[in-house]
Amino acid sequence: MKLIFEKSREGRRCSAPPPTRAPHAPVPREYVRGDALRLPEVAEVDLVRHYTELSRFAYGVDSGFYPLGSCTMKYNPKMNELAAALPGFRDIHPLQGTHTAQGALEVMGNLSDALCEITGMDAFSLQPAAGAQGEWTALRMIRSYHEKRGQGRRDCVLVPDSAHGTNPASAAMAGFRVVSVPSGLDGTLDIAALENLAGEDTAALMLTNPNTLGMFEKDILKISDIVHRAGGLLYYDGANLNAVMGVCRPGDMGFDAVHVNLHKTFSTPHGGGGPGSGPVGCKKSLEAFLPVPRVAREGDGYALLEESPGSIGPVLRFYGNFLVCLRAYAYILALGGDGLKNVSENAVLNANYMLRSLEAYSDLKYGEPCMHEFVLSLKGLKERTGVSALDAAKALIDAGMHPPTMYFPLIVPEALMVEPTETESVETLDEAIAAFIRIFEEAEKNPDSLHGAPASAAFRRPDEVLAARRPVVRYMFGKTDF
Repeated sequence: MKLIFEKSREGRRCSAPPPTRAPHAPVPREYVRGDALRLPEVAEVDLVRHYTELSRFAYGVDSGFYPLGSCTMKYNPKMNELAAALPGFRDIHPLQGTHTAQGALEVMGNLSDALCEITGMDAFSLQPAAGAQGEWTALRMIRSYHEKRGQGRRDCVLVPDSAHGTNPASAAMAGFRVVSVPSGLDGTLDIAALENLAGEDTAALMLTNPNTLGMFEKDILKISDIVHRAGGLLYYDGANLNAVMGVCRPGDMGFDAVHVNLHKTFSTPHGGGGPGSGPVGCKKSLEAFLPVPRVAREGDGYALLEESPGSIGPVLRFYGNFLVCLRAYAYILALGGDGLKNVSENAVLNANYMLRSLEAYSDLKYGEPCMHEFVLSLKGLKERTGVSALDAAKALIDAGMHPPTMYFPLIVPEALMVEPTETESVETLDEAIAAFIRIFEEAEKNPDSLHGAPASAAFRRPDEVLAARRPVVRYMFGKTDF
């Protein structure tokens, strides 16, 4: 495919805007460019074809199976997009008076109440814009909590070795030391190791339940007791809430604070980096530290609390990504409590269906059943054939699928992490299972055929290290030495 600059021809235009009747206002000299802006010059038909061709290269959950483990790339009902496009919601401005935005504030207040019910928390802030920012926000609240109690010496956050990479990063950014807690042979947290690590310097344990190996932490009440007896708090990474919502609640497991990925669990397309929303909820003991502003009921309506004693202050401009919140609220209203439970049960069912069909090809097996996702290890396959997890993932592109997550969690060698979600039919799962098996069998017979995969994609396998370290993000106008 040619770049738009390569299609450019001097003098070509898409349209000629009518002349303006507004008086000419000269631009101050200090703001005038020294050189003409080098924009592509193309006809309208060329521009339309360019963007149409680009759209064909984009793969999303609307295109096909997208089993990206831990990312919960499930189909999002279009009804929720219609709700977010309603002019009364779409066209409001964050600086307009609250008396003119009561509908939006009611949505935010009701969503906060619903999230409290789903997670077992007492209060929520919708402000954080993503899961990682939600983690950081909650950890700042936990730091303030300990400091107010005169226990600022608690500077250690415990993080499982299977955790999402944002967990230790968020803890470090919040000013904590990070100590890794190993996993046991069954894929859950090593209780003995936790007992040895929890102590007077423990501020919190960050935990995902189910964890990133797809296993439910069956000893969660014991884990909670160990951390609380040590004087620490429990933080729930809500990345995997799609497996348990409507079935069990983090608050009932002993967690003191949570973040929820609205853009994963509650309906917003989030491929390509956004939009996102990572609301933070907490128990009463942490409520005073929630960021402001917060939505509060006032008489028969709603108001925004701009200040609150003890609050860590704002963590995002204004009130959060409102239209993401709106989509989530529409999703929750449409499904109701029984529907949310059904989502979780089907997500777990689909994952176990795929796991049972593929586990014979994996060299690492944890306890059963898995929850909403599972991890295959192709360590033995690579040792026998030279075919890596990367090779297998790239070959799945030729099968018309998006690859699963590769090489995560880091503790699993040659890992492929698969999350089919609840929105896929058994026919789609059977097609995906057959594609996995064909690739595994091809690796045993003709491994060299997989090293160059994908063969049929618009773009072949790039040099990922070079692309990450020396990306070319602008057109170089004929220059080849980057």
